[in-house]
Amino acid sequence: MARDSKTLGVDPARMDRVGRYLDERYVRPGLLAGTQMTVLRRGEIVHASTLGYADEERGRNLEEDAIFRIYSMTKPITSIAFMMLVEEGLVALDDPVHRFIPSWKDLKVYERGELGSFKTRNAAAPMRIVDLLRHTSGLTYDFQEANGVDAAYRELKLLRSGSLDAFVDTLSRLPLVFSPGESWNYSVATDVLGYLIGKISGQPFETFLKDRIFKPLGMVDTDFFVPPEKAHRLTACYQLDQAGKRVLQDDPQQSPFLQPPALCGGGGGLVSTSADYLRFCRMLLGRGALDGVRLIGPKTLDLMTVNHIPGGRDLTQASVSLFSEATYSGIGFGLGFAVTENAAKTLIPGSDGEYFWGGMASTSFWVDPTEDLAAVFMTQLMPSSTYPVRRQLRTLVYSALTETA
Repeated sequence: MARDSKTLGVDPARMDRVGRYLDERYVRPGLLAGTQMTVLRRGEIVHASTLGYADEERGRNLEEDAIFRIYSMTKPITSIAFMMLVEEGLVALDDPVHRFIPSWKDLKVYERGELGSFKTRNAAAPMRIVDLLRHTSGLTYDFQEANGVDAAYRELKLLRSGSLDAFVDTLSRLPLVFSPGESWNYSVATDVLGYLIGKISGQPFETFLKDRIFKPLGMVDTDFFVPPEKAHRLTACYQLDQAGKRVLQDDPQQSPFLQPPALCGGGGGLVSTSADYLRFCRMLLGRGALDGVRLIGPKTLDLMTVNHIPGGRDLTQASVSLFSEATYSGIGFGLGFAVTENAAKTLIPGSDGEYFWGGMASTSFWVDPTEDLAAVFMTQLMPSSTYPVRRQLRTLVYSALTETA
């Protein structure tokens, strides 16, 4: 039997404002086609709302079991998977990456030059495994436009064709944007972790996730593609055009997510449901365990959820990205998660020590161990920076708490 609101430390009327706000501010005005929001407090769901359309063009309402493209919310799952191998003694955080990818031993750093005519220098330090987990590797993403390396990623269509082996081989021939450990840059590093999981574990990356995480946690709808029997549950994905109008970006009846991909990317390849991702969050709140199944130890999770940016800097001080899923002061980055170091500096309610991330289509989640709280937000609109909905939802959820730790 569910406990009452007093025991759970929430005001039901205030928590109801979450759904009303999403409906009145975003869904009914047409800014977002549909939204799902789930909030967990002290082991119980204290808010669940499903609003709007899964496929507005066909008038298909959003249902509780809708399947979403979670993009970079894949990264925390990949990071947990990798740390399971660390716990088994198969790899260490301070191992050089070239221990497993020999061609990465003498990586260069970009200085300047046009595409195809890089001027480079030797990296000041070898790339370590920890650099991949905390995004201090010097790798980058093709959607950034800061230098010739970003342009080279676009030209070579990294992650859009070929295999993980070909992806890693191509990266070995491109310079880094800085020496490993010097700065923070949102990048394909987590896709490299997916490659390493396959190499170190001896089984395909996607098989490792299924066998070691999805099946044990009961994440029955999380995968790198949507099988035919579930295709009717895939949502449409939208984006803003140059005029600021929301338009269809990925038709759910013709989506590439309906077929197994050539490359299973650890940085952004998964689809999932609110219920599945909440299972993952429950495991995190359980300090690595859920329903008698332990994925990682509590001390490993503690290590993952503290700031690992060199010098104790936050993202505003260390990031060289033109885009990231987190742009707040007071936020550091751990091993796969952004971490709130100083809640006061974020200028929104929250707790020191909470951790979170989001996806390119505006999905997001956060876990607050201090308040025994987790939240999962699902929608499908690119880019994720379009609206400040993530910050607004945090304010609404925390304002509904009647007891705090």
